[in-house]
Amino acid sequence: MGANVVRVHLQFGKFMLSPDKLNPDALDKLGRLVRLAEETGLYLDITGLACYRRTDVPAWYDGLPEAKRWHAQARFWEGIAAQCANSPAIFCYDLINEPMVGGQQKPGDWYSGALGGLNFIQFINLDRNGRPSATIARHWVETMTRAIHKRAPRHLITVGMLPSTREWGYFSGFRPGLLAPALDFISIHIYPEKGKVDEALAILQKIPVGKPIVVEETFPLTCSAAELKEFILGSRRYASGWMGHYNGESIGQLEALRQSGKINAGQSAWLAWLRLFEETGPAILVR
Repeated sequence: MGANVVRVHLQFGKFMLSPDKLNPDALDKLGRLVRLAEETGLYLDITGLACYRRTDVPAWYDGLPEAKRWHAQARFWEGIAAQCANSPAIFCYDLINEPMVGGQQKPGDWYSGALGGLNFIQFINLDRNGRPSATIARHWVETMTRAIHKRAPRHLITVGMLPSTREWGYFSGFRPGLLAPALDFISIHIYPEKGKVDEALAILQKIPVGKPIVVEETFPLTCSAAELKEFILGSRRYASGWMGHYNGESIGQLEALRQSGKINAGQSAWLAWLRLFEETGPAILVR
């Protein structure tokens, strides 16, 4: 289908046995994945610190105060970077998926709420203690970046940010303009809404940070495939790359379901997206 980067999400609880000790078996499996990427000529966007499934999150982790939680996160990243340091298959390390600066959270309340049973958004702090949100975000990014650079100084680093909104601006506290010096490129997650492609493009237009921009997540979730195509092609003025979702079923498999009349609505959406990804590839490749 023309993809050259695969984004993989590493669950924190699968890799950390304690705040300071990584799981050697998990690291070994990651090493096998990296070698497979090298053999197939694909690059990996390794997204870390995932706590999507609460059943996989250790109780000790959510019980840590901010400073100790950051320490455990930094140890995670140092261990992952050490495992992957010598591989040419690493496209980047994405520090965390869709982080937010907390305001006044309850003890242990590190997540913003589940979507489809999964927690994709995670707070990096529980209490601001008088600190500006942008300062907290920058300090956290710099802490994680230093941990990676101890082991893999040449690999690229980013963080998968939520977009700004017309009403609230950068409500997550992660402002691309202030974080750009600590990152190698800016990753933004944008899902255009039906009839609002121009608004989605305006989000990208307002990121004048002097670093490349990658749309790390997009999908026809609340718009048609035709509108998403309009967004992708229109965003070539601002973005250097685009990533979407893949559930493991190929175009051929989904097309066979469609022809047999057994395809459901969700699979139809996947098929429309994968066709779009394949069709737009030649138009967005940088030559």
